[in-house]
Amino acid sequence: MATLYPSLEDMKGHQVLQVSASSAVSGLAAPCPLWLPVPERGSLGFLTLPEKGMQPSQGLRCPPVPADPQLPPQALTPVGPSPGQLVAPLSGNSAGLRRAEIKPGVREIHLCKDERGKTGLQLKNVDQGIFVQLVKANSPAALVGLRFGDQVLQIDGKNCAGWSSDKAQRALKKANPEKIVMVVRDRPFQRTVTVHKDSTGHVGIVVKKGKIVSLAKDSSAARNGLLTHHCICEVNGQNVIGMKDKQLMEVLAGAGNVVTLTIIPTVIYEHMVKRLSSGLVKSSMDHSIPDL
Repeated sequence: MATLYPSLEDMKGHQVLQVSASSAVSGLAAPCPLWLPVPERGSLGFLTLPEKGMQPSQGLRCPPVPADPQLPPQALTPVGPSPGQLVAPLSGNSAGLRRAEIKPGVREIHLCKDERGKTGLQLKNVDQGIFVQLVKANSPAALVGLRFGDQVLQIDGKNCAGWSSDKAQRALKKANPEKIVMVVRDRPFQRTVTVHKDSTGHVGIVVKKGKIVSLAKDSSAARNGLLTHHCICEVNGQNVIGMKDKQLMEVLAGAGNVVTLTIIPTVIYEHMVKRLSSGLVKSSMDHSIPDL
């Protein structure tokens, strides 16, 4: 299994580290051949080979690794990642990356109702499956970590496949207010993409009404596979559905230099929110930052 990287920039960064480690193992005193250019305005800020004519003052070389015959060979042996392990030399231990993670498999959650007998959850039938259409802020559903796009496989031991939206809502309404057992799969229609801001603080996307409509050429967004005709569901794991573009941009601006975006194809998104009042989404959707 190949090693996983959160972004193309992380892959490039890890390759630099591997070259440096290889030089250390072989006892070479020469610096590694890759450079990390000092960002200029408009720079995309990722690791590249030095351009022709670049002077040492224009970038930072990897530090030279001296050969030390006194060190045992095992002391110079780099400890590499296990196959399939996530490697993030540039993204680091990103909280946003962990909050946005779409985990494989299924999980069981225990949901209760509030003092009004509500769960704060609205469900929708999509392709014979039942999905989370709305999670209200500060509701029991928000507290147990349910998110827009999660698939509900079972409610109190009953399989939801083939249910209508109304049948799913009736099952919630009739359920024991103190304990509703649900089996859930994390957001199967969505995927996450980690991008890095350039020196101007941009990742290279144009957003209108929550949808990605354009990508800047050679931007981190373009390099890492973001696509137009997709809606942004989360920024670093924080739900942004229903936000105005200005508010979404403010969340993105405050998200740090490494940002993990959760996206969904527009055609699926529009089907999922069909018949859902836009006013209800804006006023009720849970936009809190998830706990780790």
